[in-house]
Amino acid sequence: MWTLLGGLLMGWSLGANDAANLFGPIVGSRAMRFWSAAILASAFVLLGAITIGDRGFSTLGGIGTQTLLGAFLVMMAAGGTVALMTFLGLPVSSTQAVVGAIVGASLLTGGVSFGPLVKIGLSWVLTPLGGMLAAYVPYKLLALFPNALPSRLVARSAILRVGLIGVTCYSAFALGANNLANVTGVYVNAGLLSSAGGAWFGALAIALGILTFSRRVIQTVGSRIVALDAVTALVVVLAEAITLNVYAVLGVPISASQAVVGAVLGIGLVKGVRTIDGRVLLRVLFGWIGTPTIAGVLSAGLVLMARCFDAAV
Repeated sequence: MWTLLGGLLMGWSLGANDAANLFGPIVGSRAMRFWSAAILASAFVLLGAITIGDRGFSTLGGIGTQTLLGAFLVMMAAGGTVALMTFLGLPVSSTQAVVGAIVGASLLTGGVSFGPLVKIGLSWVLTPLGGMLAAYVPYKLLALFPNALPSRLVARSAILRVGLIGVTCYSAFALGANNLANVTGVYVNAGLLSSAGGAWFGALAIALGILTFSRRVIQTVGSRIVALDAVTALVVVLAEAITLNVYAVLGVPISASQAVVGAVLGIGLVKGVRTIDGRVLLRVLFGWIGTPTIAGVLSAGLVLMARCFDAAV
């Protein structure tokens, strides 16, 4: 059971990093306090994971075959990479970290299956574009018709607050449903955990990360790329949640950070390109490129190190 420590690290890192994608815009806009949003997010991550979170297990499992030791090394590499990026305050993709780590290990152990890898890679391109479109269209409509009924309703503080709470819960549910496989998928495919056990273990690990170490990344997503108010925060989180939910139903784990950053950029395009902080955006893009690379190299290094001790990976 000690091999589950890698999954615990990965789940904690995912929760600490991706919490910014759930309620960073809302906290950044000062529409909700951190702890209120964190508790709500943790509860609905658990709900999403135990209901439909197991659909992504087969997708990650198809990339490469994992032994128990191999699963542990993959999760340590992926979790360590996400933890590093979280410490740096960068919203990164846990999916990219896990996939990079699996590929790095599989290249040395049994080869890589490129069928599932192509599907996941394509989602990395479409996810930020989907998030951008899902935010751009409704916000553009609100901006074009400020006197329309939806615009007036959104502008009312009481309705806006209820909407923010609702989209936070929906977004957390979608994250648990979509990203659970990133935490425990390799353990389920290696036979260490059942689907139900993997759902509970992964969801609790993600919740732990949300509650303990998510403030740093929240600042980057919540206010530094594009300044957000309560209305734009509502649109951003809803766009992210819809994107995550669609891919969860398809059984493809995707990056919540890519979805939410794409949505934030969609808002920025409506407000004007000058409102987008290019330097912060470049740091985010660096995190997206560096995450799978670092995780893959680290995973391969751990496999080689284990072989030096005659361990069967």
